Amino acid sequence: MPEPAFVELTRLVDRHTGRDGIHPTAVGPLTLYRTSQPSAPNQCVYEPAFCIVAQGSKQLLLGDEVYRYDPSHFLLVSVDLPVAGQVIEATPACPYLGLKIVLDTAQIGELIADGGEARGFTPQRGLGVTSLDPGMVDTVVRLLRLLDTPEHVRVLAPLALREITYRLLAGSAGPRLRQIVAADGQAQRIGRVIRHLKTNFADPLRIEDLAREAHMSVSALHHHFKTVTALSPLQYQKQLRLQEARRLLLGEGLDAAEAGYRVGYESPSQFSREYRRLFGQPPQRDVSRLKRSPAPAAV
Repeated sequence: MPEPAFVELTRLVDRHTGRDGIHPTAVGPLTLYRTSQPSAPNQCVYEPAFCIVAQGSKQLLLGDEVYRYDPSHFLLVSVDLPVAGQVIEATPACPYLGLKIVLDTAQIGELIADGGEARGFTPQRGLGVTSLDPGMVDTVVRLLRLLDTPEHVRVLAPLALREITYRLLAGSAGPRLRQIVAADGQAQRIGRVIRHLKTNFADPLRIEDLAREAHMSVSALHHHFKTVTALSPLQYQKQLRLQEARRLLLGEGLDAAEAGYRVGYESPSQFSREYRRLFGQPPQRDVSRLKRSPAPAAV
């Protein structure tokens, strides 16, 4: 039988969604999700975040790896990662209900500094699934209760969010989170490379320049980057480019050639080929399909 706190968690997410879709809340970092049917994989970029499934189940595809989580497990993402998210258990009678809390890296750094500075972490995968403990559920429930008393959100929500971050750091997933603010070492250098690629994905990729800026050899950069992201730097850049191109096609009405050029492709044929490989259809056909389909209910 589910714990009372988890029953309340499910009830709160159910009540504050009400219909399928993505539901921002008065607590800025907190978003709620609901969908009544399984979904196709939805390509997106996850930023550092803590995710819980209250009902149903979901999986993320990172490169060739599959990460599945459900009401017994939470997902922790510690670096920006291009993934494909897919709801795999949901029905109208028992919809998928989930939540995501975007993590504040500055707050992570403050909490680590309070307990001793983090140094020299060996890189590990920037995404993982971990068992969900009752103490964390209680804290998340207290955060969700604030949605019923918006006058208290400004003062009390930061306290609950700080406690959630503390519990993540203190638990078995802590090292995954600590590596993103480590004061030195390879994990912190890879984090800088990831931020550089996310900001400059349309620029030509010169791996030697990245390695030099990270103070690593080219082979060490490739090895540690793939440890964290499950992708090579080139694969990572390519996914960022294609996801941004899809946004431009869908949101700004650009044609394929212009969208490809905007994200760094000089060859329209190469852009179309790589777009189809990632999304399963050529650009214009994919965009037409997306416009006919309802917006994804859970990312």
